[in-house]
Amino acid sequence: MIRHCVLWVCLLYLGLQPLCAEEAFTRTEDVIYGRKFGTALTLDVFQPRQNANGAAIVWCVSGGWYSAHEGVHVGAIQEYLKRGYTVIAVVHGSQPKFTIPEVLEDMHRAVRFIRSRAEQYQIDPQRIGITGASAGGHLSLMQGTAGTAGNPESKDPVDRQSSRVQAVACFFPPTDFLNYGQPGENAIGRGVLKDFRAPFDFHEFDLKTRSFLPITDEERILTIGRSISPVNHATSDDPPTLIIHGDADKLVPIQQAELIIEKLKAAGVTAELVVKPGAAHGWPEMGKDAVTLADWFDKHLAPK
Repeated sequence: MIRHCVLWVCLLYLGLQPLCAEEAFTRTEDVIYGRKFGTALTLDVFQPRQNANGAAIVWCVSGGWYSAHEGVHVGAIQEYLKRGYTVIAVVHGSQPKFTIPEVLEDMHRAVRFIRSRAEQYQIDPQRIGITGASAGGHLSLMQGTAGTAGNPESKDPVDRQSSRVQAVACFFPPTDFLNYGQPGENAIGRGVLKDFRAPFDFHEFDLKTRSFLPITDEERILTIGRSISPVNHATSDDPPTLIIHGDADKLVPIQQAELIIEKLKAAGVTAELVVKPGAAHGWPEMGKDAVTLADWFDKHLAPK
């Protein structure tokens, strides 16, 4: 069931909306943005044929931190394409093989890669937004709050680029795994998220045994849990952030969105929460709410 989360999220995006006409955009598939342990990391680039606005939106193709190329459906991004955005669908190293800290490394790499190809993709490297739903929303917020500057000394030109984004708009994201639904509730693959243990199966490479060993020390697990929670990274230089969340969501309580929005506002960041009354973890015709996300990007990714 978990491995199909990303497909389920995409189907919700589709809603009742018609797909873009094929001739309205070009699609470049399986562009390799990095490699890890002999595995290629890929992304798809969607470019409008006409009226491109010069901005890009990174789409985190992720549900339950499971990611696959089969989850890339144009219906999920048609609103952005219609408005002239170049959309880059990023497939990250997926659970159960890779954990959240490893996935976050992939997302940093992807944004750096996209920025390094700004001229090729005909986008402004300082007008990059990011979106996703559920786990994809979590990854979007982590990129928004914890994106970093590039390393000017790196031999790899991609790693010299920044992984920061200029706007975030997402659906129902986890934001604090140690206060999940209520203060002190631990959801690091536990409690509500007990069926999602693999993304939280933290491990490290042991030089003595030359093998990956599980991290079992509870304090270290909690430290990692804090580091992968966006609420702990909110600062005044974070980008404008919008979240749409249902108030009947049991898998990702709306309290998660409320926490991060409160933190961002306290830091002086433009942030907004749109509540969907009675909506659970996804809802019929969810794709229509992509208009609200697109409006947010129009406002905050406009040329300056």
